Amino acid sequence: MNLDALRHSTSHIMAQAVQELYPGTKLGIGPSIENGFYYDFDRPLPFTPEDLVKIEERMRQIILKDLRFDRKELGKDEAKGLFRKMGEDYKLELIDGIEDNKVSIYTQGGFVDLCKGPHISSTGGVRAFKLLSIAGAYWRGDEDNKMLQRIYGTAFEKEEELQEYLKLLEEAKLRDHRKLGVYLDYFSMHEEIGAGLVLYHPKGALLRSIIEDFEKREHLKRGYQLVISPHIMKSDIWVQSGHYEYYKEHMYIFEIEGKEYAIKPMNCPGHMLVYKSHIRSYRDLPIRYFELGNVYRHEKSGVLHGLLRVRGFTQDDAHIFCTKEDLINEIKNVLDFAIETMKVFGFDNFEVEISTKPEKYIGSEEDWDSATGALKSSLEEKGISYSINEGEGAFYGPKIDIKLKDAIGRSWQCATIQCDFALSERFDLKYVGQDGITYRPIMLHRVLLGSMERFIGALLEHYAGALPLWLAPVQVVVMPITSKTQTYAEHIKKVLCEKDIRVELDDRNEKIGFKIREAQLQKVPYMLIVGEKEANESSVSVRMRSGGDQGAMELDRFIERVALEIREKK
Repeated sequence: MNLDALRHSTSHIMAQAVQELYPGTKLGIGPSIENGFYYDFDRPLPFTPEDLVKIEERMRQIILKDLRFDRKELGKDEAKGLFRKMGEDYKLELIDGIEDNKVSIYTQGGFVDLCKGPHISSTGGVRAFKLLSIAGAYWRGDEDNKMLQRIYGTAFEKEEELQEYLKLLEEAKLRDHRKLGVYLDYFSMHEEIGAGLVLYHPKGALLRSIIEDFEKREHLKRGYQLVISPHIMKSDIWVQSGHYEYYKEHMYIFEIEGKEYAIKPMNCPGHMLVYKSHIRSYRDLPIRYFELGNVYRHEKSGVLHGLLRVRGFTQDDAHIFCTKEDLINEIKNVLDFAIETMKVFGFDNFEVEISTKPEKYIGSEEDWDSATGALKSSLEEKGISYSINEGEGAFYGPKIDIKLKDAIGRSWQCATIQCDFALSERFDLKYVGQDGITYRPIMLHRVLLGSMERFIGALLEHYAGALPLWLAPVQVVVMPITSKTQTYAEHIKKVLCEKDIRVELDDRNEKIGFKIREAQLQKVPYMLIVGEKEANESSVSVRMRSGGDQGAMELDRFIERVALEIREKK
């Protein structure tokens, strides 16, 4: 059975149930999506969790009737007459946007919906489903339109698959980075500063700094050069790059002294100008520029989601300028870099897809074929399997996307390798070849982690907040049992600090059991308990976040152990 068709059919059953239970409810759209489906409704009263129970029960009744899904084609005028009579204003708007003279409708029983399909044969084919949540959604994703109510659900062929998925959802709730980030005091978001903008607290800022420092070192080791571009640039540069034409609605534009400027949504133009600042020779290539650049994009409020979808974020952006002869080798180097980096952060599983030429594109067929071939060859030479995402490349070139699999099997988009046919030409980039003739360099856009915000969100959910030692903002907490060992505890903290171990001292007047439980809840990897015995023997009593009591250990030996784990990225 086609799972998308099953879920799409279940969304229609849900819409039928809603209209039977709540007459006068108007229909928006109800597609299948990854892992489920939704339907948007216009209803005066808000849906409640109790309503979901009622809707599910009515859906079961519809399923038992085993109603056939029947498809019929109508002329646009006939279809508009039908939906006008039903009072379905949103369907009328959808019909107006259809270019064909005919539209298709599906019926099951007395329920009618505008739909391209496909569907399963009848409602009786739905055996395992669950309604999950209620959310608000602007009609057609436009904030200027009315807010509708969206009901999410999921469906599977077998009940066992459904139950497995529901368990996964419960586990995902426990790993929700939005809750963990607040509880662990990593970050916060406030309406006072604006939606989709992040405030990093000390521990979150430290985590981010650790990741960024790692990236800088690794890039320099691999022949990249660090660059920095300004946060604002005149609009002229965005006209030249093409972003003004294709991306203006997502840009923040303002005026200074009669000149139009924009906050950068991308780092690309600055890197183009750095390249262009000198005459380049084939001997100089490949040139690899790297920037941890802050960018800002006007995302619709309805799609904002914690750190995963924000309006201000940092990209680990790189642009590689090379010859045609070097292209495959550069792509392979980026693949190695990306996969090695993912493994360092604890992501061992991933999937890869190539997005190919869309309907609207720039550049020649030859360029697209050559670039797509280079991406495929690079993956094949590395022995990396991939899927094809047909027609989903950017207008300026094909790309490789690497999607990480986290601890509970969810996919996270991070690394991207993007060929570009536009910017090299738009900025008139050149290099002098061995024959003395000028050529255009081939250009690759590349991110490893992608958005720093999204990656930190993924890290928190992958580890359920219990970050490995080398990433943990607080690696060790020192806990004196009584005030008598306060001086020794302070000495331990001082020694650990000198060894670049991130340490805190918990000298509160609380019982040691309370301190241990709190450190565990804060996901601190190591706890050092010091009493009079430890003070007299220059030792520490070691407890681990995961492994419990490790017994007494000489302080120097503990430092050696921790330093080794940090070096090995454990």
